[in-house]
Amino acid sequence: MADTTTAEVLADVHRGVGRILLNRPKALNALTTGMVAAIDRALAAWEHTPLSAVVLASTNTKAFCAGGDIRTIREHSLAGDVEASERFFASEYRLNARIAEYPVPVVSLIDGLCMGGGLGLSIHGTFRVVTESAVLAMPETGIGFFPDVGASFFLPRLPGAIGMYLGLTGHRLDAADALYTGLATHFVPADRLDAVGDALADNPGDPVDVVLNRLAGHSPVAESGLAKARGDVDWTFGAPTLGEIEKRLRHLDTPWAAATLVALESASPQSLEITHALLARGRQHTLRECLGTELALTRTTIRTPDFLEGVRAALVDKDRSPNWRSVSHGGPVLPT
Repeated sequence: MADTTTAEVLADVHRGVGRILLNRPKALNALTTGMVAAIDRALAAWEHTPLSAVVLASTNTKAFCAGGDIRTIREHSLAGDVEASERFFASEYRLNARIAEYPVPVVSLIDGLCMGGGLGLSIHGTFRVVTESAVLAMPETGIGFFPDVGASFFLPRLPGAIGMYLGLTGHRLDAADALYTGLATHFVPADRLDAVGDALADNPGDPVDVVLNRLAGHSPVAESGLAKARGDVDWTFGAPTLGEIEKRLRHLDTPWAAATLVALESASPQSLEITHALLARGRQHTLRECLGTELALTRTTIRTPDFLEGVRAALVDKDRSPNWRSVSHGGPVLPT
């Protein structure tokens, strides 16, 4: 079998279970083109290997994966290196599709941050296990981008208007919220997470769902805060336009509505327009169609002033004070 291990991605097969560990701790496992390629090579090499499951995890507890290495994408854009950015997004989206179509269950162990590209690695797999330290989000509108990695497929398929809410605001979900929405499938306490691989190997004939439920035991999970706000989320973010969403939020006049308005007002207006349009139509398309639309959108979005400014403010200078363009300046248009 070809060696698929790199310094930042460790891959092996142990007792009939494939194991892929993200190992870029200082960058919170932010995905590079090389990391995506290494994960893809491992999965491709194992497609015809008799495995009971593949476990995808991190070597550190701070993050499963904080997303794509978007700082590098910005550098490519500033340097005019369109091909480098194209390689990253195209390879990342191919990996998302491979995970979705993989012949054996892919089990992601989410401990710590899981954002953007991290959700792309996990959500398309069969099982997503969260610990009490898990934090999930699609925060792209806050950096002048849009929810990608198949988000235009999976967010519209969440209950009610939750997907639109998460995509537009970048709201962070804890373990209880992730389970409530379906972004996570199981809860396992952090101190039992390392036992998942061995438990799967010890019980190759048992359904993965049963093995994971055994590990969870009787661990209590806190009540979902998102569940409490569900009625307001559905009413406001089920509105047909961004303007109507904001109007309904102002009408509610609650602390949740006020905080949500602040989140929308701090996001890139261009990103909000793109995201709303993308998610509104995503439910009627397949995952591969959604990924194709997203790839086409990356080509224009990563060259816009809002993207360059958003990444600068969030990840380069870290002043958290982006100077957004108004939507009247024009921006990327969704491919037809």
